[in-house]
Amino acid sequence: MEALFAGGFPEFISGDKEVDKYIARVRESFREYDLILTDEDDQLAATGWGVPIMWSGDVSELPSTFADVLRQSIEVHDAFSAADTFVIGGAVVHPSLKGSGAAESLIRALCDTAAAHHLTNVVAPVRPTRKHLYPLLDIDAYAAWVRNDGTPWDPWLRLHVRIGGSVIGLAREAQTMTDTVSRWEEWTGLEIPVSGDYIIPKGMAPLRIDKTADLGTYVEPNIWVRHR
Repeated sequence: MEALFAGGFPEFISGDKEVDKYIARVRESFREYDLILTDEDDQLAATGWGVPIMWSGDVSELPSTFADVLRQSIEVHDAFSAADTFVIGGAVVHPSLKGSGAAESLIRALCDTAAAHHLTNVVAPVRPTRKHLYPLLDIDAYAAWVRNDGTPWDPWLRLHVRIGGSVIGLAREAQTMTDTVSRWEEWTGLEIPVSGDYIIPKGMAPLRIDKTADLGTYVEPNIWVRHR
């Protein structure tokens, strides 16, 4: 599961220091929400996970960041509160099976997992897979971009909508990754000579570099989709 996720995201995704505060506890506390799908040869086909939180149903009260999703799930767990919402935290398909229907099966299975745990609502902060091709386009315009048939242009967002999901909002600063300039050079394969904004491989938005502070900051948006 971990290996598939590692291959499905850029290295710099590990630079979210706020996520680091909670992810170990989340992994320990919510193993029953981890999901693995295998193919006919019993080989790993897809994997996903999520966490339970409490949510009023008001879009304005959705967690503002991915770290906030994790924090809220831990708070619900520690308070022995009854959660009502399942947040899909991640979903990855084996590269050889993309386009095979495995992704659709995975999202449906995650929704079924929520139902099995009596969680009424299912939402996902979707990381749009083609946004990196348009890093200067703001997330509002990107999320509103549709094809001639009216479905979202982004293929991952389109899959969520095709199987019944609805775009309900934006998480404009879903994750903030920070690290030293040298680490960003390692992650991106770029030489970074001066302070300024840089377009980086697989980056959905520009990376901002402050050479004086030896700091690179990258803020990534997500799109909220509701399935149930």
